Amino acid sequence: MIEKAIPFNQYFKAWLYGENGYYSTYKNIGKSGDFYTAVSTSKFFGGAIGKRVVDIIEEGFLEESTNIVEIGAHHGYLLADMIQFIYTLKPQLIKTLNFIIIEKHSLIQEEQKAYFKKCFGSNIKLTHYKDLTELKIESAFIIANEIFDSFPCDLVYTTQNNQLQKAVVKNNTISFIDNDEQFLQNHCKKYQINKGEIARGYEKFASDLSQSVKRFEFITFDYGEIYPRNDFSCRIYEKHKVFPIFDKNINLDKLYKESDITYDVNFQHIIDSFENLGIKNIQYQTQLKALISFGITELLEILKNNVDEQVYLNEVNKVKILLNPTGMGDRFKMVSFRKNK
Repeated sequence: MIEKAIPFNQYFKAWLYGENGYYSTYKNIGKSGDFYTAVSTSKFFGGAIGKRVVDIIEEGFLEESTNIVEIGAHHGYLLADMIQFIYTLKPQLIKTLNFIIIEKHSLIQEEQKAYFKKCFGSNIKLTHYKDLTELKIESAFIIANEIFDSFPCDLVYTTQNNQLQKAVVKNNTISFIDNDEQFLQNHCKKYQINKGEIARGYEKFASDLSQSVKRFEFITFDYGEIYPRNDFSCRIYEKHKVFPIFDKNINLDKLYKESDITYDVNFQHIIDSFENLGIKNIQYQTQLKALISFGITELLEILKNNVDEQVYLNEVNKVKILLNPTGMGDRFKMVSFRKNK
């Protein structure tokens, strides 16, 4: 059966979130999966974010009874790592904080519940919501790791005749047609894009978050830059191999919904989506600088004073991967926002 050509953003969404999509079931991350993340590299990634939680509570921006929310938690490793380090730094907070995961898939929710029970027994109360719009709370610290690169995107290209074209997909084959959407035209003009990806849904995400929580600090890590690359970064990860979307040697029929698809994030687009709602961007920096400012080296010093040298050195080597300026340290960025009542 010959499919009808659809915009690339619809194809991308179906690939990840449609029926039998890549993220519709639990996926391994790390050595046995298709890719690594900072969470799968070292527990001290979550530890540094946990220390950030403690610091902003001590600062007084959030109260001791606030909510800790993770969006896109996968197995729940990051939130669990944060909890363990919060307990190490200020154990009384474990009794007052509320922990929440936003996850729409019931099967993945069950995986998360089982992991938290294994880690904490009945000592931690974990609440699930299927969608951010269900969340109605006074205050929160919100973390999302590598979610903006999984928002549906369009592929656009400007011809030599200055005609903006957009990608469409038919039978897993990508082609370009003249653009007929004012949204894409306006976006390209605003961000001076002549070739690359345009994300869909950042504005709605920021709006939903703002309407769901009256006061918050929101932090997210992802790969990308504060400016568009003006080149195609869309790529596929399968068993730690990377395939550019226009690689002539790849078989999209085989990879569709069976592998991860992603692209570089335009962080200015994220920042604008929040600032247009009056939500303040308080930091944008590399993962290296962010984790150091959060106190990851201080956490390593605590570890050094409490374990034997080999355990300490093993963890230092993992943290070095997070901070390596020629790798994850500079490739990944952190952006954070604050909203007051």
